[in-house]
Amino acid sequence: MQTVLIIVHLIIVLALIGVVLLQRSEGGGMGLGGGGGGGVSGFMTGRGQANALTRATAILAGLFFLTSIALTVMATSTRAPRSILDGAAPAAPGQSAPAQGGGNVLEQLQRLQGDQPATPAPSSPAPAPAAPQQ
Repeated sequence: MQTVLIIVHLIIVLALIGVVLLQRSEGGGMGLGGGGGGGVSGFMTGRGQANALTRATAILAGLFFLTSIALTVMATSTRAPRSILDGAAPAAPGQSAPAQGGGNVLEQLQRLQGDQPATPAPSSPAPAPAAPQQ
């Protein structure tokens, strides 16, 4: 059903593009040839045809919105609701600290990429070098 609706949607899009391009330009921009009003003279002129094209544009635009909404509803109805927390690794019972030895998020990512050893660096400063004896 969704494939049929997509095909109908694409046909409506192509028809809408064609109807909009057939309409007579009423100025406001540079058309074909550098002068204003780039339509073909004598083709689709007249009040009756202009009203028909305006009505066809409105109908096709309405159908475009309806098929867009229908496609959106169909796409979301087949997808189950999901939380971003579903992808997180489950923590062991009784463990409230971050997994894999603690540290901040950057250190955990570096460990996962192999840029840093698995054990975090000691937080105490290194011992000072011995003073030279005289």
